Amino acid sequence: MTQSRNDADVAFIKALAELLNENELSELSVKRDYGENDSLNVKVSKLSAQPVPMQYAAPQATAPQAPASSPASPAAPKAETPADPAQHPGAVTSPMVGTAYLAAEPGAANFVSIGAQVAEGDTLMIIEAMKTMNHIPAPRAGTVKRILVSDGSPVEFGAPLMIIE
Repeated sequence: MTQSRNDADVAFIKALAELLNENELSELSVKRDYGENDSLNVKVSKLSAQPVPMQYAAPQATAPQAPASSPASPAAPKAETPADPAQHPGAVTSPMVGTAYLAAEPGAANFVSIGAQVAEGDTLMIIEAMKTMNHIPAPRAGTVKRILVSDGSPVEFGAPLMIIE
């Protein structure tokens, strides 16, 4: 009797795992009661590292298109750059996971805009992480060529934020 119930529990857990994958869920918890003091608690989950890049990839992919479409002529010669801005030599990458803000507060002017000259150490944007506002400084002097994130968008560690040449 115990072996057949064990086999049924294993089959139940496998079915939950399939349900998790088929419906693109990240976690599933179930409690199965067999009697007064007899139950089975099952929690099936995927590693959180897999869904996170997929969630952040969509906003980053759509955000670069908006700035690139406004100055149409500079975007045309650099057809390879939009494919992977992180590989650009002038890319400024995020030092942390958080939410990017282009201005100090809502309604205020952005720290920088496309075409702006920046000096090393100038604030480019703020990344909020765990209720802390972190100023992101320019790693070098140059001209802001592209802004790859939109105001209020989530960013992950190493994600390209801007291109400074």
